[in-house]
Amino acid sequence: MAIEWKGVFPAVTTKFTDNDELDLTLFEKNLQAQIEAGVAGIIIGGSLGESSTITTEELGQLVASGLKTAAGKVPVIVNIATGSTREATSIAKQIKAWGADGIMLLPPMRYKSTPEETVLFFRTVAAATDLPVLLYNNPVDYKTEITIDMFEALKDIPTIQAVKESTRDVSNVIRMRNNFGDRFKILCGVDTLTFEELSSGADGLVAGLVCAFPRETVAIYNFIKNNQHQQALEIYRWFMPLLEFDITPQLVQYIKLAEVYTGLGNETVRAPRISLKGDKRAAAIATIETALKTRPEALVEKGLALMTAEGVSV
Repeated sequence: MAIEWKGVFPAVTTKFTDNDELDLTLFEKNLQAQIEAGVAGIIIGGSLGESSTITTEELGQLVASGLKTAAGKVPVIVNIATGSTREATSIAKQIKAWGADGIMLLPPMRYKSTPEETVLFFRTVAAATDLPVLLYNNPVDYKTEITIDMFEALKDIPTIQAVKESTRDVSNVIRMRNNFGDRFKILCGVDTLTFEELSSGADGLVAGLVCAFPRETVAIYNFIKNNQHQQALEIYRWFMPLLEFDITPQLVQYIKLAEVYTGLGNETVRAPRISLKGDKRAAAIATIETALKTRPEALVEKGLALMTAEGVSV
């Protein structure tokens, strides 16, 4: 399935049972809610999906479950986060064999590669498959930045099509556009910069809190792309205390807790993570409960109606 790289792409959480096994039933329930809200694609096995603790076998099960639920309505994209070029190319081939539609690719993990090494890593993995690739540029958390010069060295590879922009530098959207035009599609990768980067011309977003609030996230995107910024800003202001969860080291725990309150998940995480406790948990619950009481339902409905009237490709 072709990927347009515009719209909302949830980086979905991985659901576990109390016995530390995959909970595919709950996983599929969440995915169905995303699709019904009008997302443009699903990203499996990202940082929010606890990629560091799931096995390749489990990743394959999640992909199969995701493809079944998506049923050709939206593309399924799979994250690769590993320290070895050899392993990354092997996983890329497996992703293709599983039938997924695209790859999200991080620079080498656990080793801060040089620019030359990073570019070679990306080129080698991209050459291992014909699937479209979304590069994940997050130097804040993963210490390796994909610079403008590195994108210049990669622009001749047609399958490298987009970037998840998580540098925290909003002006990077403009910088990418000035240097490359539309050669690389740009997806905002930080929830608390959604309004700013979409308003600056980003094509879409890879989102976290969308896992618990898919309708609100899609409504913001639709309003901005229809130049109705004031309506988007009203939802965004309501959303911001929740979006702050996405930029904490325990974002997985926070977002899974939010999923509980919207009926789209459970709190179970895989060790070494532990669920939120004490004051942190109480404060998070208070934030979530306040947001639920003040949810801008009518405005969200208007934003979703834009999608209904004009299709997912708003």
